[in-house]
Amino acid sequence: MSNIRYKRILLKISGESLMGEDTYGIDVKTVDRIASEISQACDLGIQLCLVIGGGNIFRGLAGSAKGMDRTSADYMGMLATVMNALAMQNSLERLGVQTRVQSAITMTSVCESYTRRRAIRHMEKNRVVIFAAGTGNPYFTTDTAAALRASEMACEALFKGTKVDGVYSKDPHEHSDAVKYENISFQEVLTKNLKVLDASAISLARDNNIPVIVFSITEKDSFLKVLNGDTKCSTIIN
Repeated sequence: MSNIRYKRILLKISGESLMGEDTYGIDVKTVDRIASEISQACDLGIQLCLVIGGGNIFRGLAGSAKGMDRTSADYMGMLATVMNALAMQNSLERLGVQTRVQSAITMTSVCESYTRRRAIRHMEKNRVVIFAAGTGNPYFTTDTAAALRASEMACEALFKGTKVDGVYSKDPHEHSDAVKYENISFQEVLTKNLKVLDASAISLARDNNIPVIVFSITEKDSFLKVLNGDTKCSTIIN
């Protein structure tokens, strides 16, 4: 691992990535595999923080589309991200990685409340900080929360681990003619209305000059490989 470019990064993991081969919920073996890769990244001296989506349990937008009040549905989605954060914390700590979960919604019985200065101090002590409950506000996605926390933590890059290995012109799972972009600008993502991240997240990352690296976290050791620059991914830059 001689090509590590970043000292402090935020890793955004989609909730669906935690399902493994299941169609719902949390697959412990998959969480353990991802946790093992995070642990190895920490051994390289990288300061890491995480944001995990909640789509494997509940997605607020989907609930709203079925008639639920959008605000209530989004809060339910935030609670789903807390469940995923606690699952990841459990896997990391079984590997000996010191971890803190900080929630944007106060729930002191299970985790810390989000405090920027405390989070930075945890990272300086080489603890992995998992940010849960999104931004704490409805109508904002966990992608936006990831871009926000990456900015607040002064991260050098935002890595988005998802089910596809980069940014495509359209969904490659549904369109065989989808074109992959190895490098693409934030403005192009917005102009072409590519759905890799929502517009708020793209704008935040662009304004704070934080490159976004999109890769598939479903493949074994993919996170470690993309850190070393030797796997398929896409980079969104200014």
